[in-house]
Amino acid sequence: MKLRIASLTILCLALAAVPAFADVNNGPINGTTDAWTINFGYVVSDTFTPDKVDVIGFQIGVWEFPGDVLQTVDWSITSAENGGTVYGSGTVSGSHLTDTFISTNQYGYNIDLISASMSVNNLSTMGTYWFNLANATVPSGDPVYWDENSGKASASESAVGTIPSEAFTITTFGFVNMCPEPSSIMLFGSGMLAITGLLRRKLF
Repeated sequence: MKLRIASLTILCLALAAVPAFADVNNGPINGTTDAWTINFGYVVSDTFTPDKVDVIGFQIGVWEFPGDVLQTVDWSITSAENGGTVYGSGTVSGSHLTDTFISTNQYGYNIDLISASMSVNNLSTMGTYWFNLANATVPSGDPVYWDENSGKASASESAVGTIPSEAFTITTFGFVNMCPEPSSIMLFGSGMLAITGLLRRKLF
């Protein structure tokens, strides 16, 4: 009996915290309606509410001139529209950033998917944060535009204020508690003991 209870306890501890990923998605890349400059001093901001406590990456849709490939972009996560408390910030480049061509739109721009890694820890899953992008660079020095898709997020541009929201996905990471409450463990354990008793009675 003690051995079975110990085994159940070990199993519960093994399942107590399981790593899990989740995406905060503001909708697909549009690529045909409009886009907003994220270089030349402009900052574009969108709201999001994380599903897990740590942010580990993002994807965005951009408009670029043919031949351009994004080299760097500055990001930050803040409590207010491009301001307030800064929970994390940085510049992504090199192996932490990929630029994947999707299509060319009716205006002659390349529509690309930008994927980047980042790290912000211990956010509240009950809070709303602002995801800000600025200072994007390409070898030609041309403008880079964040694709507008009018998703559910609130959004702003530093020069004009409120705008429709942009295409982005933010990947979050955290641990999910898989261990049932003590009463469930006891109920399960009692059932196992009862079955064991019936089998012993039948065999002997």
